[in-house]
Amino acid sequence: MKVVNERLEKIFAHVVKHNFGELEFHQAVKEVIETLGPVLHKHPEYMDQKIIERICEPERQIIFRVPWQDDRGEVQINRGFRVGFNSTLGPYKGGLRFHPSVHLGTIKFLGFEQTFKNALSGMPIGGAKGGADFDPKGKSDSEVMRFCQSFMTELYRHIGEFTDVPAGDIGVGAREIGYLFGQYKRITNRYESGVLTGKSPLWGGALVRREATGYGAVYFAQEMLKVRGDSLEGKTCVVSGSGNVAIYAIEKLQMLGSTVVACSDSNGFISDPKGLNLDTIKQLKEIDRARISTYIKYHPQATYVEAGNIWDVPCDLAFPCATQNELDATSAATLVSNGCKAVIEGANMPVTPDGAKIFIDAGVAFAPGKAANAGGVATSALEMQQNASRDTWTFEHTEKRLQVIMQNIHNNCYQTAAEYDSPGNYVIGANVVGFKRVADAMIAFGVI
Repeated sequence: MKVVNERLEKIFAHVVKHNFGELEFHQAVKEVIETLGPVLHKHPEYMDQKIIERICEPERQIIFRVPWQDDRGEVQINRGFRVGFNSTLGPYKGGLRFHPSVHLGTIKFLGFEQTFKNALSGMPIGGAKGGADFDPKGKSDSEVMRFCQSFMTELYRHIGEFTDVPAGDIGVGAREIGYLFGQYKRITNRYESGVLTGKSPLWGGALVRREATGYGAVYFAQEMLKVRGDSLEGKTCVVSGSGNVAIYAIEKLQMLGSTVVACSDSNGFISDPKGLNLDTIKQLKEIDRARISTYIKYHPQATYVEAGNIWDVPCDLAFPCATQNELDATSAATLVSNGCKAVIEGANMPVTPDGAKIFIDAGVAFAPGKAANAGGVATSALEMQQNASRDTWTFEHTEKRLQVIMQNIHNNCYQTAAEYDSPGNYVIGANVVGFKRVADAMIAFGVI
């Protein structure tokens, strides 16, 4: 094991040196390779063929200029990205994120995580991520359309249903996917439904895709509690964020008997001990595109805390569904002291490494995002299946398939953690399962 650990330290040092300043990417790589020592000791062929070194280097990185005109006629310029990390298990698959914080390191960390997440799903898809430092907030529909058209004018040459299939992420919802698909169709003169997922069910999208990430995280939580002889019934939950993932996590939690007492946006959070009104949240966020603070105008019994920390709200279950590194060690300690039983990552890497360690050391069930939020990309793969067969499935059929996928992900992670002498450690279970699936296929393909 000493030789293995020394090798892993050298690999990580190389990643840091050759990806200077990309701290989120460093964090994602470190979180994975720290858990792989026992796997490499048991399977030295992974070291002999430098599988980890190859996985840590993206297969392709594309950066491009996105010029567009705003409503005043002024030219604006953004930067677009698409990083194809690993296509061993299938075509590149991963979302597009439009947010001013986006840079190459963000996209690489997300693409790296996506590789293992997609492998965990059991679906035939590789890992990728993309996006731009464009902020759709405050922009008119016309401005968003012009940006999306310019973005796709460059991206279209790099994607395709057998090559790379983008989807939505933060800042990219049904509106943006529609504009992107329309431009792709216009340029290529093809109605290639499978080139993008997250489409409207009216024109090739899958039912349940909008709900899938949030629903899937709750299904994973349900399985976590089940193996502990517990259930979601009667649990008090806190869900950070108020975007797509958070909204549908709240919806499924309420359907399964839990009470969600708080959610948030980038300005602050709302709380209501009797439970949040989901219809109001959907109206504010999906239709009005308003701030979460507006909620208290309709429900004055609720409390709004500007720039507050949502993790100060006591709960049984915590679902960080906003963005990366939103839940740090201090917040983790607060949740533990308040009696939190489980933490389920709905976003990508929302808990810092120190925070995750506090949960694991305290015996709090902790589900990493690459396992718990895999429902979104799994349902995207189901959408690809429907597009390929020119078929449509019912909501009930698709949701049942999602539930089975999440159950399988949970069981594989749970059993693998036990196999590697770390019972109940979903971080180790998820990393080992995802890594082995990708690594075995890479060995089968040879050195490419």
